[in-house]
Amino acid sequence: MISKLEQVKRSISARDFGILGLENTAYIKAVTIDGKKLHAIHAADGTPLTIVAEREIAIATVRQHEMQPASVH
Repeated sequence: MISKLEQVKRSISARDFGILGLENTAYIKAVTIDGKKLHAIHAADGTPLTIVAEREIAIATVRQHEMQPASVH
């Protein structure tokens, strides 16, 4: 059973998510490009920021820019 919070999280658009004051949050998503596992960093509104090789580098990059990392599965 999905909690009410999970239902809200799933129903909010990327644009609305960014407007909610989460401009200091970036999310990290594992991606595969040309057969290589990489990690994409996106702003809370879904805007792609960069792609790096290691998850730890992605987290450090986000924190270096005074943002909080969030993982997307």
